[in-house]
Amino acid sequence: MRTMATRTLSVEVPEELVALLGSAEAAAAEARLALVLEMLRQERIGESKAAELLGVTRADLLDLMGEHGVPSGPRSFDELVAEVDAAERILEAH
Repeated sequence: MRTMATRTLSVEVPEELVALLGSAEAAAAEARLALVLEMLRQERIGESKAAELLGVTRADLLDLMGEHGVPSGPRSFDELVAEVDAAERILEAH
């Protein structure tokens, strides 16, 4: 597995929020999760990339998406057709 380059960002949040989450580390983890899930919701990244960014399996990502109300799978008929075509190409190649 390759190591992903990272960057530390400073984000000011109310101390009360950090206290509610338990620690600064927990707040940072929640912020990362929220950012990735929002990018996924906006279709700026795909599910595979989201799982990679969060360091979780696709199955774990699907659970997180369900918990946070982020839709999964193709959002239109055209997307469904494209996914089926891609799956067929993969199957034919193997």
